[in-house]
Amino acid sequence: MAPILLAEAVKLKSILLKRVQELEIEMMRVGFTVIEKGTTPAPSIRTVSAIDLEMNDIRSDIRKLDRLIYEANLNNTVTYKEVDLTIVEAIEMATQLRAQARVYKQLGSHEKQRIQFSGYGEGTTYVEVALYEPEEYRKKALDFEKDANKLSGLINAKNYAVTIAFDDEKYA
Repeated sequence: MAPILLAEAVKLKSILLKRVQELEIEMMRVGFTVIEKGTTPAPSIRTVSAIDLEMNDIRSDIRKLDRLIYEANLNNTVTYKEVDLTIVEAIEMATQLRAQARVYKQLGSHEKQRIQFSGYGEGTTYVEVALYEPEEYRKKALDFEKDANKLSGLINAKNYAVTIAFDDEKYA
């Protein structure tokens, strides 16, 4: 059994999850047929039990891949801003950086102040005033996005450097 790259394992898991969905649909399709009362249904090419067996085999491989991916993500690190992070921590940090960038981008897109029209014929004019500097947050958003992209690149590079012991021959 030749080891596979962590990046390949992640892709394979995604492919196998999609295959399970396809098998579930196929199982529902071949599990039922409409016939004229009193006649015998024609046998289908694949049986529900054969599909079920294949699906259970794939699910077993998904669980094994999951475990191996989690172990690799815990046992391997990337260095970001002179700090060693496990891959799982780095993935979470990249997610958080992107979320922060999204919030800062929203704050940065607002005007410093804008007129709010009064309602119901009142003669009063209201002004919405940002209690922060939108331009500062626009710049922060760019910095956070840049950091998230850099960290994602480090994670991706590590995924192509780490191998796991999984036999992918039946899916090749």
